[in-house]
Parts: sequence; C-alpha cells; structure tokens
Amino acid sequence: MDEWINVAEQNNLPLKIQQAAYDIATQDIERARAGHYPTLDLVALYSDQKGVGAAIVGTGFNITTKEIGLQLAVPIFQGGAVQSRVREALANQERVLQNLNNAKRNSAMQVSQQYLNVSSGIAQVKALKQAVVSSKSQLDSTILGQQVGVRTEVDVLNAQQSFYSARRDLARAHYSLLMSKLRLEAEVGELDEDALIAVNDMLR
Repeated sequence: MDEWINVAEQNNLPLKIQQAAYDIATQDIERARAGHYPTLDLVALYSDQKGVGAAIVGTGFNITTKEIGLQLAVPIFQGGAVQSRVREALANQERVLQNLNNAKRNSAMQVSQQYLNVSSGIAQVKALKQAVVSSKSQLDSTILGQQVGVRTEVDVLNAQQSFYSARRDLARAHYSLLMSKLRLEAEVGELDEDALIAVNDMLR
C-alpha cells in the first residue's frame, strides 16, 4: 500500500496542480520582496516627425529622434506597500500549503481505500469461483440423483437456482474488482486510454 501511495504522490493530477500552485505562491513571495530592490531598465525611444514648423516658416522639417539609455530606480519608501504585499504573499502561501497537505491526505486515503477494495475483491472472486464449482457439482449430482429416482425436479430447480446465483455473484464480484482496479490506477495517475480500451473489450 505504501508503494501505491508513493506513486500517487508523484503522479496524481490534483496533487500536481496543488504542488504547482504552492510553487507559484512561493515565487510570489520573492516577487513581492523584490519591491525593495533597485531596478535597472533599458529604455529606448524612437520618434519620426514629418513637417515640423510648416505652419510658421512655410516649409516643414522632418525630424527623426533615436534615444537609448539605462534607467536606475532605487526605492526609498513606499508607505509600507511592499511589506503589505509580502505579508499577503506569505498568507497565500500558507493557505496553498494547507490545500496541498489536504490533497495529499485525501489522496493517501483514497489510494488506501481502493487498495483494500482490490485486495478484498481478489479474495472474494477466489471464494466465489470455488462457490460456483461447488454449486455446479451439486447441480450435477442432483440431476444424476433425479435420473436414478432419489431426487425430485424441485431439488434440481433449487440446485439450478443456487448455481446461477453463484455465477451472478461471481460476475458482480468481477465487476466490482475491475472498478476498484480502475479507481486505484486513476488515483495514482496511471489510468490511460489503453487500459480503458482493454476494459471495454472485456465487457463486450
């Protein structure tokens, strides 16, 4: 069971989503803290003006301006805005961490439940297979007993009912075991289209 839980922690899609959300929340903290840091920007300006001054001198001039430079910004005090954003980011990270832990606990619980369902389902199928064999043997002996005159038709009908009931119970157990296996594979992130196609072919 522990191995299945470990696989789920690596492959379970809801867990991956929560882990990604936690990583983003952690990055948001660094982004908020970066509000204290100086920034250096590359600034470029391009201007192309046609017919400048034509209304005054009659003939305008074409002026093209190209500028490129560096702009350094050193934050001094922003009224506590940066600290507020950092606190908000930390609170959001804590909330996302709680969601991640809840998702891990829920995944472990679901994997454990489906693992137990599969284990008990396998044992149940084995027992019901034996029950089918026993009821078939009883039916055959009852039919033979009717032929020699020691059993009645009612006995045969009862034996047939027991046999078909055992077969029905075995089919239900097979179905339940199959669904438990699919749910377990889904919980650990290993359920794919090929598995569904194979199950669909089995049910035809």
